[in-house]
Amino acid sequence: MRKRTRIILVIVIVLASIIWFNYPKLNIISGYASKNLASNVYIAHRTEQAVVDNDNDIPLIKYADENYDTSKKTAYADVFGLMKRETICRDGLGCVLINETFDKNKKWPKPLRVKLKNDLPFPFGENEQEDTVFASVDYQQLNKAMLKVFENNQIQQTRTVFVVYKGQIVAEKYADGFSKDTPILGWSMTKSVLATLFGILEYQEKIDLNEAPFWNGGKNNTLGAITYNHFLRMQSGMAWDEDYASISDVTRMLFLEADMTKAQVQNDLIAAPTEIWNYSSGTTNLLSGLLRSEFKSYQEYLDFPYAALIDKIGMNSMLLETDMAGNFVGSSYGWATTRDWAKFGLLHLYNGNWNGVQLFSPDWIDYITKPTKNSKGTYGAHWWLNAEGKYPDVPTDLYSANGFQGQRVFVIPSKDLVIVRTGLAGSPDFDESTFLKELVQAFK
Repeated sequence: MRKRTRIILVIVIVLASIIWFNYPKLNIISGYASKNLASNVYIAHRTEQAVVDNDNDIPLIKYADENYDTSKKTAYADVFGLMKRETICRDGLGCVLINETFDKNKKWPKPLRVKLKNDLPFPFGENEQEDTVFASVDYQQLNKAMLKVFENNQIQQTRTVFVVYKGQIVAEKYADGFSKDTPILGWSMTKSVLATLFGILEYQEKIDLNEAPFWNGGKNNTLGAITYNHFLRMQSGMAWDEDYASISDVTRMLFLEADMTKAQVQNDLIAAPTEIWNYSSGTTNLLSGLLRSEFKSYQEYLDFPYAALIDKIGMNSMLLETDMAGNFVGSSYGWATTRDWAKFGLLHLYNGNWNGVQLFSPDWIDYITKPTKNSKGTYGAHWWLNAEGKYPDVPTDLYSANGFQGQRVFVIPSKDLVIVRTGLAGSPDFDESTFLKELVQAFK
């Protein structure tokens, strides 16, 4: 009897220790589950069960108990009854994970949108293209590559693939439950969208990338030497921990902070600008805050991404979600259909010229694709690069918007190609290097 009691006591102590050690993580687990469920149901119009069974069936997150209240447009999640988190959805602003101080009765403005409508085919309109056959395309190889990226899909978890060559759709495929009308969360592909807004402001001569936005003339202003350029290149010298498997700077920001634009500036300066390269979602949200400071009113800030970029090129499905303070979460929370993500890539392939309208300077492409010091040729200015052959069998002029779980918009100017792939798995489960190699082989 005593032996059994001791065994039970040991088990209780072990379980209590596990709960005590992981208790702070429960906030992140239930927060992620709640936010991801709400946004997928509200924005992507997917079923609650599909999100729970697939998107949230990942390590740790799968232990959350979650549900979505359709009438209230609200999602809830907890872990074994602990750390209950709530996410609410608002028209035009998307869904936001809230805390106990958030005023759910507050009336928020929403972006004023003028969605592009015309009789033109994709990409400059919403109509379908006429079938075009290119002598320079090996369609057998193209179809082979498209089929392969959906093989073993319990592992690769590819959801959508879209290929545009010389402005024409040459391949398009969707997994069950997804279509050309399904908005997809781009995760960090949103960073490239946020950066493009600064390219537009520069072209409009409203900012200078070499300006230091925190400079106040004081000798002790430690942030005064950091320019927009340093922030866009992730070389500010500020400390940041981009670890999604623990309680880190990035998980605290996304799942605990009310104002995500302030997360990065709370950290120390650990090096002079340009001395280190450190990928930071906090930096992108800091830039979102700096973007907001460029406008006299909150409404102008809300309208700008849509009026200057998103609606201008007919990305009618795109939605940028905001945090509790009303800031665009430029690091992570941009949604768009696969076709609309491709339009974003095409705008860059076309050097900022959209059907005769110049949105940003053609020199912007040279800027964002110039390798950043200490990034080993993999990073430009909020875009990823192939400058030093990360993908050895693909042209080195490839650059891409990259997001968590293998969200990608690849731009390959030398091949006149834009490729979009979305899914629930990145490397190594999704071998993007082989995918790109086999796909590019189809274009002579």
